Amino acid sequence: MGIRATPIFIGSSWAVPSNVYGGSREVNVWLPPGYANSDRTYPVLYVLDGGQDQDFHHISGIAQLGTIVGTTRDVIVVGVASVDRRNELALPTDNAELIARYPTQGQSERFRRFLADEVKPFINARYRASGETALMGESLAGLFVVETFLKEPQMFDAYVAVSPSLWWDGGQLARQAGAHLRDHSGAPRTLILTLGDEGETMQAPMDVLVANLRQYALPNERWSFTPRPTETHATIYHGAALDAFRRLYAVPAP
Repeated sequence: MGIRATPIFIGSSWAVPSNVYGGSREVNVWLPPGYANSDRTYPVLYVLDGGQDQDFHHISGIAQLGTIVGTTRDVIVVGVASVDRRNELALPTDNAELIARYPTQGQSERFRRFLADEVKPFINARYRASGETALMGESLAGLFVVETFLKEPQMFDAYVAVSPSLWWDGGQLARQAGAHLRDHSGAPRTLILTLGDEGETMQAPMDVLVANLRQYALPNERWSFTPRPTETHATIYHGAALDAFRRLYAVPAP
């Protein structure tokens, strides 16, 4: 008798129809153990750069670990794949050098409409979502997370931006943060920011953003900035994501 491998199924990959993009887009879903045998509803974490060859397996693995050891609540992880990161995750810039280097850049608002009008309704129609939502991203995806929090905070309950590329467009988003924060409604929101030892180009706009949050964030907007000086841009994501899970989805004390 020969030895035969059995496939391992981690989750489901959907080709979600998109009118925004005029075609289908990859969206991956991980469900917590026991989902099929319960009628419970679950919070949903939307992960940017969430393709199968991007960060989907990484972040869904953290969710699984928390479930197995009982340190975090069960959560549905939705990975939204990126195709052209500068196009989808970066806000528009007038910087001629950036435009020349990345001619498709600056369509983050389009990607936000895709998330709000197509991905979230798709997930809510097919899975038992509780209505509690979070958005997570690293690097350029972290920039998108911060932009979404500042410009459309109602889209998610919590935002996790790991090493956000706030240097984009000369740090304009960070400098404009105060004006955006003054327009917020005061509804409860959570923003988790973190940055490694990544040089002045990354640190300076983060300092500007933090200063604006200190001055203008409303009382119900719970935000934090955690420096991680022992980490680099290449090493920070795993520990930062694990920490965010423990903070957002901590199991309530008995």
